[in-house]
Amino acid sequence: DREGRPVDPIKAAAEKHGVPVFQFRRLRHQDAIDAFLGLNSDLCVMAFVTDIVPDAMLEAPKHGTIQYHPSLLPKHRGPSSINWPIIQGDSKTGLSIFWPDKGLDTGPVLLQKETEIGPDDTLGSVYFDRLFPMGVEAMVESVQMVKDGAAPKIVQDDSQATYEGWCRADDAIIDWSKPIGEVYNLVRGADPSPGAGTTFKGSKIQFFRAGKNDGDTGKSPGEIVGVTDSSFEVAADGGSIVVGRVQPEGARKIMASEWMESVSLKVGDKFGD
Repeated sequence: DREGRPVDPIKAAAEKHGVPVFQFRRLRHQDAIDAFLGLNSDLCVMAFVTDIVPDAMLEAPKHGTIQYHPSLLPKHRGPSSINWPIIQGDSKTGLSIFWPDKGLDTGPVLLQKETEIGPDDTLGSVYFDRLFPMGVEAMVESVQMVKDGAAPKIVQDDSQATYEGWCRADDAIIDWSKPIGEVYNLVRGADPSPGAGTTFKGSKIQFFRAGKNDGDTGKSPGEIVGVTDSSFEVAADGGSIVVGRVQPEGARKIMASEWMESVSLKVGDKFGD
């Protein structure tokens, strides 16, 4: 638990129903391993695990361990597997429930479910609107399959595998000279985190709630081509990005209108210098 943060909803639900809760700083510490082994579990279920899980834990349950991963394995192995398909312009993604092994997202697959990535989808919409609820249903379905003795172990095709690391702010810096589609994909894939960034008069700023207009603006890359009461429009190669929300350096996220007023933004101003 972190001071000042709300209680984790899974922890709250477990305590409400009298299910024991264990919290350890590192799963590979012996006290964590001993506590887990003492449960004599039938099945271990994992989702968004960013710690190293010891083999002793993975292999201890009677029926093994299954894990949720938000991509169609073997594509997009790694920790930011929702960001990268959007950034790379994929038209679909999905989730995998798999049997973890010693590799990173390399274990055999139990089941998968697909969803499209729409032209204006963001990381937030793909995850919260689809992959999260789909994942809950898929995990319940998978547990039942294990219980019924009907859970397959489909070996991943390593020849089709891709891997990407964390999508961090340094990976989401906008190059305004890029084609408008690539710029828009980056902004969408980094919204709400880590946020696609650029600079304005020497200060960093990140963009959210963006849209896209196709067609040559006749302006140089990064130049402001339009300002309204609620948004501003920035030129890229072959089109422009319309921005509705920003996060200035060292500040909270605010509506674009508030920031525009604070810096007296006008047509002809430029990002990325």
